[in-house]
Amino acid sequence: MLSRVDSEGNNQDHFRDQMRAYDLWKAEVVQAIQEYRKWLDERRMGSPEVDLRIHDAQDNLRSDRLVIAFVAEFSRGKTELINAIFFSDYQRRLLPSEAGRTTMCPTELFYDQQADEAYIRLLPIETRLEELSIADLKDQPERWSSIPLDVNSPDQMAEALREVVKVKRVSIDDATKLGLYNDEMHGHLSKNGKAPSHVDIPMWRHALISFPHPLLQQGLTILDTPGLNALGSEPELTLSMLPNAHAVLFILAADTGVTRSDLDMWQYHIKSFHSSENNKGLVAALNKIDTLWDEIKNPAEIEATVQHQCEETAKLLSIDPNNVFPVSAQKALVAKIRDDKDLLTRSRLLDLEGYLADEILPAKQTIVRDTIVGSINQMLKATRQMVAQRLDSSRQQLGELRSLSGRNADVITGMMKKTRERQAAYNKNMESFQASRRVIAQHSKSMLDALSIQAVDDLVNRTRRNMEGSWTTAGLKNGMKTFFDGARDSMQHVATQAEQTANVVQAIYRKFHEEHGLPMEDLKGFSLKKYRIELERLYEEAEAFRDSPITTMTEQHFVVKKFFISLASHVRHLYMKANKEADAWLKSTMVPLVKQVSENKQMLDQYLETLCKINESRDSLDAKTRELERRCGLLERELVTLSKIKERLCVPIPAEAMLQGQAASTDAGDKDTGIDAGSASRAAM
Repeated sequence: MLSRVDSEGNNQDHFRDQMRAYDLWKAEVVQAIQEYRKWLDERRMGSPEVDLRIHDAQDNLRSDRLVIAFVAEFSRGKTELINAIFFSDYQRRLLPSEAGRTTMCPTELFYDQQADEAYIRLLPIETRLEELSIADLKDQPERWSSIPLDVNSPDQMAEALREVVKVKRVSIDDATKLGLYNDEMHGHLSKNGKAPSHVDIPMWRHALISFPHPLLQQGLTILDTPGLNALGSEPELTLSMLPNAHAVLFILAADTGVTRSDLDMWQYHIKSFHSSENNKGLVAALNKIDTLWDEIKNPAEIEATVQHQCEETAKLLSIDPNNVFPVSAQKALVAKIRDDKDLLTRSRLLDLEGYLADEILPAKQTIVRDTIVGSINQMLKATRQMVAQRLDSSRQQLGELRSLSGRNADVITGMMKKTRERQAAYNKNMESFQASRRVIAQHSKSMLDALSIQAVDDLVNRTRRNMEGSWTTAGLKNGMKTFFDGARDSMQHVATQAEQTANVVQAIYRKFHEEHGLPMEDLKGFSLKKYRIELERLYEEAEAFRDSPITTMTEQHFVVKKFFISLASHVRHLYMKANKEADAWLKSTMVPLVKQVSENKQMLDQYLETLCKINESRDSLDAKTRELERRCGLLERELVTLSKIKERLCVPIPAEAMLQGQAASTDAGDKDTGIDAGSASRAAM
């Protein structure tokens, strides 16, 4: 397998540079959103709904993270690979990965921007006995043991980080209650057919590490997971943490090949990630290729051996061979610490880093652009349409006033009569509009009620009653039918209500467009597709869980119950997201229309008032004409300002070569927005 990156021309900090570029891009977008918010505030065009959407967008951009999960059985070199890719600049192993030490609990590495401090938070293993998910417990910081990290003391950090590999000795009864021991899975611990009295279990259930590394500060989150047993006994990893990652790196060892436990982990806990929308995000890393560096063989023979191992791995996992990356994490770490470019090239790590930088990161940016930036862009489009509508109306009125010059009073009286007729027709349509709003409000309430926390809690409780006393895989099967049928029915109900709402809104837009010339909004429908896909994925996970080695071999009451708790927690969060998105969609469909209708009515009333004043005194004609000319000029400049904000909002991610220029141009861009003084703009509004 030929190297997919030209090592001589490749930047060894390629991934770091791309992460920095991505961080700069987000900062530029946040600045553009701030300019838009300032523009709205100065013109008094904001609203509580708009302010909330803008605040959420800025908050989501600032807290946005690129999540890369590392998954492997024990002794595959997973933690060493994390050290090599991300932490080699510390000139040592930041995470413990020496022989005999391995990650015992799932670990998240990130930087807590809100707390702005370095720490380790550890969740006691005993919390597995409670009916709370890890996600729920994250909202209870008092339940975690906390250790501060001294970033100026590598020794203190290294010692503190060893906490994640600590174990404790407990009785068989205690281990069984925690779901961490059963005779079938741990029979190898027995001696002379007799189970041991005590076993070692992880001291911690989950670890959160906040660390001010530049990559983590720029939004990278690393999820380090332990082996098959931990994935099976902590279903939340499979149900939510891995699927929410933007890339999953499955690490294998070249010296052992793909083992039975590797295949079980792949089949029951990882493979389903490939069916998600982000199908580029599943990668296999064939680690420890340095064990194939046979000094008796020539380089071509070694390359052929590596290529054969990659092809066999791809065949066993049923994935594209280009998604199998041969690496030597240990040699790569040594090479980076010693600045040995030849050894780094042989380690092949740059190929994997290049894939993360050039495939995974851009895919993540596309998601952010389509969701967060897309939402603000839609609001900005509505604002521009409103300003354009004001400009068109002002120009039309200006043309009509200019045509009155030298005309007699009968012409003005005729225009007043025509305007009153338009006003009466508009008022009549307003009555119909208010009735339609009441219908939409009913649809909205029905949608949001179906996606409420109460609705999902009722569904969970119904399922619990069906499963009570039957926490087995058979009971799980019956319970899942109740659970997923109820969830599917809710989603179908919401989809029907959303379609009916969209039809009503579209009819209102069409009526006002045809009869009063209001702009025809390109209404975007509300789709539940991604939530339905997620529900089906969860259903498939439930089926896979029932068939997995851990459950079929053990029929553990604890494990089945823990799986259901994790499943219910994940669906609960799914409903919360769908509810929030539905609420935002309902507001986004109506807010522009309500503003347009109100705006047009106000302008009709003002125009009639202007005609009345001109009819009373012809001296008012020149003054009103000049006033409209000024108004048109200000509105034209406002459109230019909004166009410049849109350009900043839609700025492409900067290339690596442009990083310095991008940073320098940010300040210049702030001075070139062309935003008029607030007082002058408010006069134009």
